[in-house]
Amino acid sequence: MKLFNQNTADDRAVSPVIGVILMVAITVILAAVIGTFVLGLGDQLGDTAPQASFDVDEATANTADGNVSLTLTKTGGQDLDARDLVLSVDGTRSNNSVESGLSSNTWQTGQAVRFTDEGDATSYNSGERVTVRLIHDPSGNAIYSTTLTAE
Repeated sequence: MKLFNQNTADDRAVSPVIGVILMVAITVILAAVIGTFVLGLGDQLGDTAPQASFDVDEATANTADGNVSLTLTKTGGQDLDARDLVLSVDGTRSNNSVESGLSSNTWQTGQAVRFTDEGDATSYNSGERVTVRLIHDPSGNAIYSTTLTAE
């Protein structure tokens, strides 16, 4: 007959309790990290700007009347819907249409388009730098940017 000795302590019962607490803590932290990642990406899933490349055929910033004109030839990338494009001159969006020069609203590779921003009260000094951007309006991203020197 074996007698139970109360003097020998069995500490193995502590290990499963600590293990369960650690597993719950790790699960909660992992769920928080994954939730933050997924919710953070959910906010950025809006429209993305199309990818395209351009060549500048002609670009001028006129010191006399403040007009900025730019002729761009699309040399590659995705077809663009011209109705989604806005010309920005020194951070101010132009009210002029950018669809001129296209037979349809789709700007395809190889087609040239002339953009003109008729400055309302803007005048440039000779040698002044003018930043011109072509903005994809639904995403708010610039798909082309150049700097002109006023003449």
